[in-house]
Amino acid sequence: MSSFSEIPDTSLILVAILPKKRDLDIARMLGWYRIPLKSAPKVISVDYLAFYQTAAFDENNRWQIRWIAPILGHELTTRADLFRDEPNHPRANEEYFKLQLDALIEVPDPIQADNWKRVTFFYTTGERVKRAKILTDLPVHDEERQILWRSLRERALRGQEYNAQELPELAVDPAILAFLSGFRQ
Repeated sequence: MSSFSEIPDTSLILVAILPKKRDLDIARMLGWYRIPLKSAPKVISVDYLAFYQTAAFDENNRWQIRWIAPILGHELTTRADLFRDEPNHPRANEEYFKLQLDALIEVPDPIQADNWKRVTFFYTTGERVKRAKILTDLPVHDEERQILWRSLRERALRGQEYNAQELPELAVDPAILAFLSGFRQ
């Protein structure tokens, strides 16, 4: 997929934070993005990441979503494995999800933060990303929210089945299943 308009409306998208320009460079040149396990959202099996650029970027690029990347897969690793040149980093032994990315797609009209500058991870859809002008256009509401959570729950359970069959020692944490069970209809 090489064009913004080709992103399916039904795609599940995780809005993720780019705290530093280095993180965008890693995504663009090395094809991956990291999320600390301890602060990761409950479900990372989504179709795309939408990158929110923080105040660390220059005046023309801060507080906006300018890039989206298709997710090819993910794995659990340590920070030391991600950044081999930083073996003595204070968080070197902490676990991180490493999300493998396809080529970044530029948003033709970047989605501006407006007054909503402090962002954490949240889910949205391809349709909302394609229509959004500002960040507050992205959150899913009403009956559409039930559809989003059902889809996220199904993906989490599919991940559990895979893990339970292929890698029993990596079965989904019961806390995640308890969280997701709250979204049953």
